[in-house]
Amino acid sequence: MRTLDEFESKQLLAQAGIPCVVEQLADTIAEAVAAAERIGYPVVLKGCGDAFAHKTELGLVAVGLATPDALRAASARMLDVMQGRGRLLVQQYVSGRRELLAGVTRDPQFGPVVTFGLGGVFAEALADVSLRLAPLRNADAQEMLDEIRGKAVLEATRGFPAVDRERLAEVLVTLGDLALARPDIHEIDINPLIVVDSGVIAVDALAVLNDGL
Repeated sequence: MRTLDEFESKQLLAQAGIPCVVEQLADTIAEAVAAAERIGYPVVLKGCGDAFAHKTELGLVAVGLATPDALRAASARMLDVMQGRGRLLVQQYVSGRRELLAGVTRDPQFGPVVTFGLGGVFAEALADVSLRLAPLRNADAQEMLDEIRGKAVLEATRGFPAVDRERLAEVLVTLGDLALARPDIHEIDINPLIVVDSGVIAVDALAVLNDGL
């Protein structure tokens, strides 16, 4: 098995047509600052490397950096933590209070299984997910949206508009199609998939490939 880093994982998703956050890799503090100038402040900074799947626990995530000085300080700290084993990932800051998850896992017997549910830091604790075998039709994906216990978050609530169900269903269908087209994909996990006015956007992702396929 080979785990792609976050940047590589989202490149895989973007190539399939799944909306992903704007981001750029940097090797140095100066490159990180230049990337932030192009993307626009505030930004999110992450340590990026296949050895750092659990970035938050290692202090490799800084959100809402609004100035070059704040970015420089966070970059220096993360480079020290990674000790040459990773790079800096500068991301567009995406504001959204509703976080979902989507993914696909290759079952040895049944093949690709698409997952949808509530995301964020409590995803594992809540375990509120719906599953379907690929390939999915739009109707299958729409059923998945209605099967989670927390489906009310997809509706208009507390001043937020309803989620664009068509765009969300499209992501689930695409994940299934991608896994069917790429037998080397063992697993893809998007968490969070943040709800924005224009639909949804993948902010963090992890993909695992089967070597030799």
